[in-house]
Amino acid sequence: MKKALLTYLFLFSTIIFAQEKTFKTEEISIDPMLNGTLYKPNKSSKKTNLVILIPGSGIPDRNGNQPGASNNSLKFLSEGLASKDIAVFAYDKRAIAQLKAGNISEKDVTFDDVIADVKQVIQYFKTKKEFNKIIISGHSEGSLVGMIASKDNADGYVSIAGAGRPIDEILEEQVVKQAPFLKTELRKNLDILKSGQTFKLENKMLSSLFRESVQPYLISWFKYDPRVEIKKLQIPVLIINGTKDLQVPESDAELLHEAYPKSELVIIENMNHVFKEIKEDSENMKSYNDLTLPVVPELIEKIATFAKKL
Repeated sequence: MKKALLTYLFLFSTIIFAQEKTFKTEEISIDPMLNGTLYKPNKSSKKTNLVILIPGSGIPDRNGNQPGASNNSLKFLSEGLASKDIAVFAYDKRAIAQLKAGNISEKDVTFDDVIADVKQVIQYFKTKKEFNKIIISGHSEGSLVGMIASKDNADGYVSIAGAGRPIDEILEEQVVKQAPFLKTELRKNLDILKSGQTFKLENKMLSSLFRESVQPYLISWFKYDPRVEIKKLQIPVLIINGTKDLQVPESDAELLHEAYPKSELVIIENMNHVFKEIKEDSENMKSYNDLTLPVVPELIEKIATFAKKL
C-alpha cells in the first residue's frame, strides 16, 4: 500500500511538473488606449528576442478574437513562441479601448494611425532595452502595417497571410466572386477612393464596405502597395501563408517573395487564415469560432527558428 501511494505521488508530481508553464505573462500599457500582454520565457535574458504581433483587419483583440470570430489564434501563437524561448507582445487595437471608453470615431481613424501605433510599441520596447532583437509579425491587414512600420525600426519582419497586392484589388476580387453583378459599380467606387476623394454611397448593398465613416480609412490604405513597401526593407524577412486560406491565397505570399527575393517563403499545408489545420473544407469556417482548436505547430516552429537566427 505504501509503495502504491509513493508511486501515485511520484506520477502526480510528474504530471504537475510537465504542465508547469515555461513562460509568464505581464500586462503592459503602452498608453491608456494601447494595451497588451507580454509573454516572457522563464529563462528570459538580455539575449532573448521579442516578437511584436500585429492583429488583422476589424477590431481583433490581443488573442485574435473579435465579434463573429473567436478562435484564440494570436493567443495560441504567442504561447507557442514563448514556450520556445521567444518573448511575444500581443496587443489590442486602439479601437478596443476607445470602444470601452465610448469615444471611438471611425471617420477619424486612418491606416497611418495604425502604423503609428506599431512604431510606438516598438519604441516602447527599444527604450526598455530588455530584449536583444525586435521582430515585427503582422497577420492579414497587419502584414502591411508591420511591413511599413518595420522600416528602420525592426531587426526582422514576418508576414502571416499578408496581401501581395493593393487592397482595392483584393476587395474587388472578393466581392465580385460573391456578387459579379456589382463589378462595375464596385470598381467605380474603388477608383474614386484611390483618387483620394470620398463619395455619397447610393447602393446599400455596399454599405458594409463603403459606409461614409470608413471611406477616409480606405483612402489612406489604398495608397500602399505591399510589393513596393517590402522592397524598402533591409532586414531578414519571413513570408508565411497556408494552402487553406480562404481570404488570402498563397499566390499573394509568392508575389511578396518575388518582390523581395531575399525573403524566406513558407507555405504551410492545410493551414487556414486563422492558423488552424483544415482537413475537410467544411471545417474551415467553423474553425473561425473554435476557441480550443490549436494553431498549426509548423507555424510556431518556423517563426521561432527565424527569430532565433537573428
